[in-house]
Amino acid sequence: MSTVAPVVQPATTPAPNGGDFEFVKSWKVTIALTIFTVLGFILLVAFGRDGVSTMRLSTSRDLIQLPDLELPTRVTGIVISVLLLLITGVSAWLVRAKTKAPIWLIAVYAVLLLVGFLAWAAADKSIPVPGLLFGSLSLAVPLIFGALGGVISERAGVVNIAIEGQLLAGAFTSALVASLTNQPLLGLVAAMLAGTLVSMVLASFSIKYFVDQVIVGVVLNVLVIGMTGFLYSQVMAPNAVLLNQPPRFERINIPLLSEIPIIGPVFFRQTLIVYIMYVAVAVVYYGIFHTKWGLRLRSVGEHPQAADTVGINVAATRFWNVSIAGAVVGLGGAYFTLGSVGAFGKEMTAGAGFIALAAVIFGRWDPIRATLAALLFGFASNLQNVLSIIGSPVPSEFMLMLPYLVTIFAVAGLVGQSRGPAASGKPYIKS
Repeated sequence: MSTVAPVVQPATTPAPNGGDFEFVKSWKVTIALTIFTVLGFILLVAFGRDGVSTMRLSTSRDLIQLPDLELPTRVTGIVISVLLLLITGVSAWLVRAKTKAPIWLIAVYAVLLLVGFLAWAAADKSIPVPGLLFGSLSLAVPLIFGALGGVISERAGVVNIAIEGQLLAGAFTSALVASLTNQPLLGLVAAMLAGTLVSMVLASFSIKYFVDQVIVGVVLNVLVIGMTGFLYSQVMAPNAVLLNQPPRFERINIPLLSEIPIIGPVFFRQTLIVYIMYVAVAVVYYGIFHTKWGLRLRSVGEHPQAADTVGINVAATRFWNVSIAGAVVGLGGAYFTLGSVGAFGKEMTAGAGFIALAAVIFGRWDPIRATLAALLFGFASNLQNVLSIIGSPVPSEFMLMLPYLVTIFAVAGLVGQSRGPAASGKPYIKS
């Protein structure tokens, strides 16, 4: 009797070169770098400016004083243009060698491009670097809280279009409660409750009654804008002394850390809300990716039917996590009135909720990346303020649209593929 040897299929499909897989070339990053290199050459070299650009690295309050950095504008532009061209060439070589460009290389490219642009814009003028970074962080704080809430909500499977409404509700409630009680901590708690209430309405309609989540979010935004605007005009504004003069949190200087040059004034001379933000970013990241709570959260957002099969209550998990997300966003709303402006203003969030939602997409639904994206928005917004103060020739309108252009590039895939949780925006009907 003859025996037939079994045919064993290979575990992986061999590549033509004999390897285990074939590398798929992607020229997206190289094309993007080429475009920015050409634009940088046109700006920094073809339209280069003469003079000396001064970067002030210390403030008068710093214990350690760093000398000002003086850069010859035209020479700096030429040198940086050459370095940008070299990095672009390295990126093309890596693709031809079937290797991805490392993240650190792209980060170095971005820093060089930014330094070149700042040197060009500040010819014969000075830019206070600590002030630029401090203002960027201040503008990014509500965006970071909003982005964290968006990440939690969408990881649970609910698209949180209502971030704008949650921020505005938190700002209004915190100003009102803190003014009446003269206690900013109570205003902070009230802001969290207001954000939770708005998110509970979103969760109830989208999870229990299966209403389209985007429509509910838009309606909630309009409702909160109208309600806070009405209460501000009819109640708060006529009694501003009693109802709209909340005490703001004092700045807390962290010993030793606050004296570190550049970093200290930016990160460690902040208010309580900012320090809470630092903790919130770390807690949300660790909770989502390293705890049982995070595993259940991601499971109902990726495959709710499988989660239901193993005994997870999908509806309850989504409801309570969307509520937690609202409380986090409410903290961002409180920053407007208790940490920044010091009083409530009509529609004072000015679309920050939608920018936070863009940061969620830009950050690929990851808390750390979403935080970095929010910082980018804050930096671009504050940069146009600083450039307008020093009289730079850069149009402020260009700086305002820059972060949105970056987001479009990211969503289009130049920074990487952006794919949200598989079940985000889809109601789960238990069979």
